[in-house]
Amino acid sequence: MPEKLIAKFPEIADITDGAMRTRTIAVFQEAMTAGGWTSDDLERLPFTLLIPNCPVSLLAHMRSVVQTAVRIAEVQEAFYSRFYQLDMDILRCGAILHDVGKLAEYAETEKGFVKSQYGRIMRHPFSGAALALKHGLPGEVQHIIAVHAHEGDGAYRSPAAVIVHHADFINFEPLRDLLK
Repeated sequence: MPEKLIAKFPEIADITDGAMRTRTIAVFQEAMTAGGWTSDDLERLPFTLLIPNCPVSLLAHMRSVVQTAVRIAEVQEAFYSRFYQLDMDILRCGAILHDVGKLAEYAETEKGFVKSQYGRIMRHPFSGAALALKHGLPGEVQHIIAVHAHEGDGAYRSPAAVIVHHADFINFEPLRDLLK
């Protein structure tokens, strides 16, 4: 199963810390199990329920956010490394897992994809951060997941969390506005 997940989401293999990579995969596997999904479903699940019949998959969105965040981080490091350093494994892991909670937040019915019973009471930043904690990922990764969405507005965001937050919305807002 980890090989199939990495084949679909190759950015996971870019996490250089082996223990962090293993824990990232464990979080994904538990989230898929909790929602009743397989790695193949990642290409069918919409990345958002806010766009009716969303044609962009959760997998495409998550991969795009990771790649966007990494590129932003590279530019930031080139210009601002004297002010702060980014741990690229932390950034990658947080970006990879930022929406993993959606695997518990979504359900599929005869009418299509909807909020699951769990998803109606628990948004994905909270469930994703809880899974990261459960699997022993660093607090910095939990922080990125927890504050990447609007729930983090007004709260402190680390530099890596700011990058993932903006990478997420860079990948959401244009599509939301074009695909309404």
